Amino acid sequence: MLDRRLLIVSGKGGVGKSAVAAALAILAARRGKRVLVLAMIQPSGLAAHLGVDSLHYEPARIHPGLYGAVVDRSHALEEYLGLQLHVPRSLPMRQLSGALSVLADTAPGIREIVTMGKPIFEVQSGKWDLVIADAPPLGQLQSYLGAPQTITGLVPTGAVRDQAHRLESTLSDPAVSGLLLVTTPEELAVHETREAIAHIDGERQILIAGVVANRVLEPLGVTVDAVAAVPDGPARDAGLLHTGLVESQAVWLNSIPGDPRLPFLFGFHTPAEVSARLSEICESFV
Repeated sequence: MLDRRLLIVSGKGGVGKSAVAAALAILAARRGKRVLVLAMIQPSGLAAHLGVDSLHYEPARIHPGLYGAVVDRSHALEEYLGLQLHVPRSLPMRQLSGALSVLADTAPGIREIVTMGKPIFEVQSGKWDLVIADAPPLGQLQSYLGAPQTITGLVPTGAVRDQAHRLESTLSDPAVSGLLLVTTPEELAVHETREAIAHIDGERQILIAGVVANRVLEPLGVTVDAVAAVPDGPARDAGLLHTGLVESQAVWLNSIPGDPRLPFLFGFHTPAEVSARLSEICESFV
């Protein structure tokens, strides 16, 4: 999973994808890799799991070997114009990028390809052993993965089409890029994950590197009858609730690929503590 150059992490909103992205970045840096972890849209969740107040467009050092940043679309567009399309620096870049920001918000695929282009550009820069992208949730992910194809379909020739084709080639290369899906063992999250797997496998835009089930409850180690025999009170109620949830989770876990399971962490109160603990748990299977 961590042997690729680009790992995109996504999942249904609220399943803990930012925690998993941060945990894997911490683990990769601990193994000696030079890692950049990027928030592709809302940066607050990733920043909290990295233990920092905020993230900025320019990568900032979080831990030894680990850097964090956020994809700011206006900055990314300016960089895209200057570095990817070779727009001369003599032109008024701020005015130009400001005008094109309006286009990016309205033209099909432009906003998405500029955002997706940033992690791919960082991969191609050679500065990092691994780039981990905390991607948009599954409901939005398809438009980002499909943006290069959208552009190549709209633009017949030229630098924009060539760049879109390079992005498409990078995403679809299984030796370079992979998509990690994060879910929880619940009905809505699992259904959305299974639909995403079917769609992505069909489109072949990127290889699915794995499916991680997060917040999985461990069995109590006693039978339901033993819990039911406990005298009425909070302990019995908690035991019955726990065993019932474990049974329910098992049903949904059986319907997704048997990839790593991350436990529900009791007693960890900050996002940074959660991601640090998850990074230790991931040592055994990543």
